[in-house]
Amino acid sequence: MTTQDLHFYEPKNGHGLKHDPFNAIIAPRPIGWISSRDGNGNINLAPYSFFNAFCYVPPIIGFSSTNWKDSAGNIQETGEFVWNLATMDLAKQMNATAAHVARDVDEFKVAGLTAAPCKLVNVPRVAESPVAFECRLTQIIQLQGKNGEKAQAWLTLGEVVAVHIDRAFIKDGVYQTGLAHPIVRAGRRGDYFEIKPENMFEMIRPD
Repeated sequence: MTTQDLHFYEPKNGHGLKHDPFNAIIAPRPIGWISSRDGNGNINLAPYSFFNAFCYVPPIIGFSSTNWKDSAGNIQETGEFVWNLATMDLAKQMNATAAHVARDVDEFKVAGLTAAPCKLVNVPRVAESPVAFECRLTQIIQLQGKNGEKAQAWLTLGEVVAVHIDRAFIKDGVYQTGLAHPIVRAGRRGDYFEIKPENMFEMIRPD
C-alpha cells in the first residue's frame, strides 16, 4: 500500500468525505444502555454509542456523553446507574429510548419496557434485558484536547457492584456472548449490527 492508496487527513482541518469516518472506523462499539434516577425520583433510560469496560479489578465500565445529558446529571446527583445489555430482540425499544423527551418523562414507559428493581442500587434495570450491571459512580471526567481545551463531552465511570445474567445464556459455567444476540454500533448514526454465534471465532494467545 502506497501513500497514493491512502486517504489522509488531519481532523482539525476536516475529513474531506461525505461523512466523518471516525466512529465508522471504531466499530463495533458496545451500546451503553444506561438507566438512572435523579434526586427527585425521575427515571431515565438512554443509549450511548461511546461505551466500554475499562478495568477488571475493580470492574469498571463507562460511557461518554456529547454535551451534558440527563444521564450524567442524574448519576452525579445520586451516584448510581445501571447498564442494560441491548439485544436484537430489544433493538426497537432501545432505539425508542434515544428520543429527546422532557426530563420527567419515563423512557421505560415510552419504549414499553418493564422497570425491574435492582438489589444494591436505587435505579431500575430493564427487566427484558438478559444482562444488567448495577453500578456506583467512581468518576465523571470532562474530556479535553491535547491543548487542554475542554470538550463538550463527559466520561462517566462506575464500579460494577452487582450483576444480573439470564441463566439461559450460561452453558457449563461460561457466559455465551453470541447466544444473547447483542447489537452493537457499526458506524455512523443509525448503523448497527447483530453479533451471532456463527460469526464468532477463537484465537489462542501466543503466550
